[in-house]
Amino acid sequence: MIPATTQIRALHREVAPDDAAFELVWTHGEIVWAIAEQLIHARRLPVDADLVRAGCLLHDVGVHLLGGAAYIRHGVLGEALLLDRGFAAPLARFCAHHTGVGLTRDDVERQHLPLPLGDYLAETPEERLVMYADKFHSKTTPPVFLTSVAYAARAARFGPGHAARFAEMVTEYGEPDLTDLTDRYRHALVAR
Repeated sequence: MIPATTQIRALHREVAPDDAAFELVWTHGEIVWAIAEQLIHARRLPVDADLVRAGCLLHDVGVHLLGGAAYIRHGVLGEALLLDRGFAAPLARFCAHHTGVGLTRDDVERQHLPLPLGDYLAETPEERLVMYADKFHSKTTPPVFLTSVAYAARAARFGPGHAARFAEMVTEYGEPDLTDLTDRYRHALVAR
């Protein structure tokens, strides 16, 4: 049920529109996994680490499929791709249920998001951890790491509910140590 890292990498390579897109998205997934793995060990989290690894590496596969579509759609595109390829629903859910700190049906409606009307919230402990670890690295140009303070400022733009959800996750998981990762990948750290 849970694919090996080599299988996930091959899928990214197959669907990426070019080498630069592959490198950006694959590297981001590796970084998100490194952050999640650190938190699993530091907090002794009772999660399926293999499922978290796969979720971290798969969550942004839909970015390769945007083709001009709004970025917010990458999750639902990735979920559809994985389901079409025969991946189990728990793996596909990582794609559509990691955006921000989760999107509610009300968010979709109120913000007129180009998504099917529904809730896109992380529900399992594994989904929540992938969502959380994802907040500490951004694929912007150039890519950057974010502290919890920096991400909290971003979350607050979408309303107090989003900021509060992120604050709860910071309390639950703590702040990862990004020092080794910023050195390894040479991406700047945004502190505020």
